[in-house]
Amino acid sequence: MKTQMDRRLFLKSSTLAGGGMLLGFSWMLSCKDKIEGSPQNWIELNGYIKINENGTVTIMSPNPEGGQNVKTSMPMIVAEELDADWERVMVEQAPLDTDRYTRQFIGGSQALRQSWVHLRQAGASAKYMLMQAASELWEVPIEEISAQKGEVFHSGSGKKADYGELATAASQVSVPETVPLKEIDEFTLIGTSQKNVDAQKIVTGKPLFGIDWQKEGMLIAMLIHPPAFGMKLKDFDASTVINMPGIQDVFSIKTYNEDYKWQFFDTCSFLDSVVIVGDSTWEVMNAKNALTDKVEWEPNSGTTITRDRFGTEQTLFFPAGLESTPDHERKKEEMSNQKGNLERKDGNPENALRNASQVLERSYTAPFLAHNCMEPMNFFADVKEDRAELAGPLQKPEFTEKTLSARLGIPLEKIDIQMTRLGGGYGRRSYAHWLVEAGIISQRMGAPVKLIYSREDDMTSGIYRPTYRATYKAALDAHNNLTGLYINAGGIPESPLYPNRFPAGTLDNYAAESWVVPSNITVGSFRAPSSNFMACAEQSFLDELAETMRKDPIAFRLELLTRAENNPIAENNDYDPARYKGVLELVRDTSNWGEEKPGVFRGVAAYFCHNSYAAQVVDLVLVDGLPQVQKVYCAVDCGIVVNPDAATNLLEGAIVDGIGNALFGSLTFKDGRPNKRNFDQYRMIRMKEAPKEIEVHFVQNQIDPTGLGEPAFPPVFPALANAMYKATGKRLYDQPFL
Repeated sequence: MKTQMDRRLFLKSSTLAGGGMLLGFSWMLSCKDKIEGSPQNWIELNGYIKINENGTVTIMSPNPEGGQNVKTSMPMIVAEELDADWERVMVEQAPLDTDRYTRQFIGGSQALRQSWVHLRQAGASAKYMLMQAASELWEVPIEEISAQKGEVFHSGSGKKADYGELATAASQVSVPETVPLKEIDEFTLIGTSQKNVDAQKIVTGKPLFGIDWQKEGMLIAMLIHPPAFGMKLKDFDASTVINMPGIQDVFSIKTYNEDYKWQFFDTCSFLDSVVIVGDSTWEVMNAKNALTDKVEWEPNSGTTITRDRFGTEQTLFFPAGLESTPDHERKKEEMSNQKGNLERKDGNPENALRNASQVLERSYTAPFLAHNCMEPMNFFADVKEDRAELAGPLQKPEFTEKTLSARLGIPLEKIDIQMTRLGGGYGRRSYAHWLVEAGIISQRMGAPVKLIYSREDDMTSGIYRPTYRATYKAALDAHNNLTGLYINAGGIPESPLYPNRFPAGTLDNYAAESWVVPSNITVGSFRAPSSNFMACAEQSFLDELAETMRKDPIAFRLELLTRAENNPIAENNDYDPARYKGVLELVRDTSNWGEEKPGVFRGVAAYFCHNSYAAQVVDLVLVDGLPQVQKVYCAVDCGIVVNPDAATNLLEGAIVDGIGNALFGSLTFKDGRPNKRNFDQYRMIRMKEAPKEIEVHFVQNQIDPTGLGEPAFPPVFPALANAMYKATGKRLYDQPFL
């Protein structure tokens, strides 16, 4: 049966100046449960289909593009139901406009999942209106009208018309109350590989990124922030640099006012900074280097702030003190040896452990990680007395805009933010305090300004992946059967625990506890936050547990999942065991698991997060005693795959990123100071260390699309760890592995 949707959810049409048709629709409306109102009371629109008289179709893309390819895949969904000629489709990046758009952000691998039905409905409604216009023009029933590749046809007379010829007339057609959507097997565009709409601009070096932004009269600004977490600005002497060539001013700023209630993404490590403003990047960098040692800092007191957590008030505490990694490790171990907050309990795991013939207990740790986006943080701002124009890369613009409005004292409707392509993100650009800083600086200077963070500024200014520790205990009876499982997981300053994920629901006796240790080192979203650690701990432990039980690691996981599928414990399990089994079976079969390859060592892992399932087999060899990944087999269930090549590229990137972080990623601290400031110290994966081959397979089904940017990242950590164990005979419990 074809899906029917109510037009009042998101549609309206109008005629373009000069002729043509414009159809507005809500790009991410599915975040709302229900929309009230009559056909005359439309919701604020969040995207547009424009069909011009020349037959071209333009789709406005309101969400930031950070390499996940939504700027191509989302328009493909619209074009599919519109039956447009993809060769005649253009895509434009929309500016931030909170009056017109909603949910203008990226994060959580939610883009396609949240927009799937509504994007389809937008295309289908526009096609219906074009067909209705043709029906009226040709005086034939609409049932005899069809559409294909940007043209409308009448089967009886052989008449046809280009969409452009019908666009103006179609704009006068009433938006249909309901409209049929295609059956999945009728798709002709979705499921085919299409090139990135920005590909040519990227490879030819066109200015797409915030760092490229230029404007006549623009000044350059850079910051000096405290050298350590737990410190704040005391004093500085600008006299030695104010007269250096090209320097316009030197002053201090406060990012947020004292009485300000933070938005959810208002995470900022250092609220007071010294600013150097000048004519060029080189001149400002010279002045910054000359001034840095002349700035005085002092210890910061503990701070408690409140922020708006999507409608609820959240309190955060940042303790005083200069923190060091040895203290972090000691505190994590102390907390893991104590009883944590009980998050879930099935049966009597204490009794199972007490009566066990054997208890397998292992602990796993991971350090802080920095994002290290290839494009350092930057933003352009031109603030006038009554308005502000800004441009740059950020993930959550509509939240940051509210912060900017409050800080500058300029109404939201007087702020214009142009969203550029992100040169890396995955959470780092969610916390865009540098946008606010750029606005403050421009307002102070009365001139357009581009604020640029150096690599050292970025790497030492927080928003890290937290440091974690997890302990697993498994109870085995005299027959080597698994009778109970206990998990204790926590971190500084957040816990990674997901108590209702696999293997919850597979055992009669199960408990999961969590804990946290406060810190003044700021953390935030990361690629698959928390999941990237818990997958490694959980899947490494299950691998060792399978070996202890003398079972094949894939067969053992499938056995547990079959229990959850046929006779689950409790009903609050987060995952679908059938889909989980599907990726394990697919990676088992495509990798020829069980086949012996001389000199090749294999590890397997699987994980569920962001509504999708991923399983991987890593094949590695030892070269001069060091691991070299030869091949990674990856099986993913993310529902319908819109753009297979783009999806494959996203998974390949996740796998390479995960291997690099697992082998090398680490950030430690001494007296509040990060021990690494640039790539000569922070080890990243190199081209020769990337897998020689990655083979991706998708589970074929007709489930609506789920997340893809993050799910393949977590399981490669434990798949690599398990393969390295096979190669070296040594289990890996602490990241990084090398």
